[in-house]
Amino acid sequence: MDLLQLRYFQAVARYEHISRAAEELRVAQPSLSRTIARLEAELGSPLFDRQGRRIRLNQYGATFLRHVDRALSELDDGCRAVREARDTGLGRVSVACETLLTISPLLGSFRAAHPRTDVRLFQSNVEEMDRQLRAREVDFCVASQPLTGANLESVELTREEVLLAVPYGHRLDGRESVTIPEIAVEPFVTTRRGHWQRALLDRLFLSEGLTPLLSCEGNEPAAIQFMVSAGLGIGLIPSVSREVGTEAQTPVAWVHLDAPDCHRVLTLAWNRDSYLSEAALKFREFITTGPLMAHRLPDPRRTTGGRPGLATDTPSDLSFIDNIDKR
Repeated sequence: MDLLQLRYFQAVARYEHISRAAEELRVAQPSLSRTIARLEAELGSPLFDRQGRRIRLNQYGATFLRHVDRALSELDDGCRAVREARDTGLGRVSVACETLLTISPLLGSFRAAHPRTDVRLFQSNVEEMDRQLRAREVDFCVASQPLTGANLESVELTREEVLLAVPYGHRLDGRESVTIPEIAVEPFVTTRRGHWQRALLDRLFLSEGLTPLLSCEGNEPAAIQFMVSAGLGIGLIPSVSREVGTEAQTPVAWVHLDAPDCHRVLTLAWNRDSYLSEAALKFREFITTGPLMAHRLPDPRRTTGGRPGLATDTPSDLSFIDNIDKR
């Protein structure tokens, strides 16, 4: 039994389809079939039930797969640990979040405090985050919806009110608060299903027996304020957006929603079985030991000394943005 056989078996077990696995592995289908057959012969038991051209993982295969997944994961973690030990830096930390606006100031502060760290940032919805953590493609997820997969741990980072943003001059401009029935006929700018704004919007309207009227759906939560400012509708936006200085670029009026549980809870989630580099461990400590929303993007007009990541820092503190992988 060799490592190649185990990698091939893992791929076939995931797809339960020889040709799809062969395509991913970039090997010929007959070669892949022979490799699986040799593995089964060595184990003395079939790992798949075969019906014509269809295959299904059987009870023996499922048992073997659990051990293979664990063994290969440990091997991958070992390779990663060796690479990081060889490098002069602290290693890499990879983070997934729903919108880059939420995490960018904090990562700027973190990179300023730990400049040798390699930071990778991914933009994902909640379903993609769950998959990325299980597949160990990222170290952490900063999520606004619960991630409840097996072996996941999480800690609450912050809880904030969600406000209603309306264009200046709108009939609700100047109102202190509104109820859901009062905005039932208003067109909403929101995200597609899978993002927290859409989940909250649907829940608030459902509690009143109503369905929201949508004027625009997108995949970038941070774009909602821009579209509201442009007059395309109204939208739900966390209160931090009013505090971080986006008002000058995207002016909107803010209204409180008279509705129960109208807030966003940000959590940090990770896979307890995953290897965490020194950089990842320092990031977890950094993000959980101080107020998340206290971090601000540095002001390029101010170059005097100060704490890393605050308004007195220079633009060089944001060099991590070059590493962003936006999905």
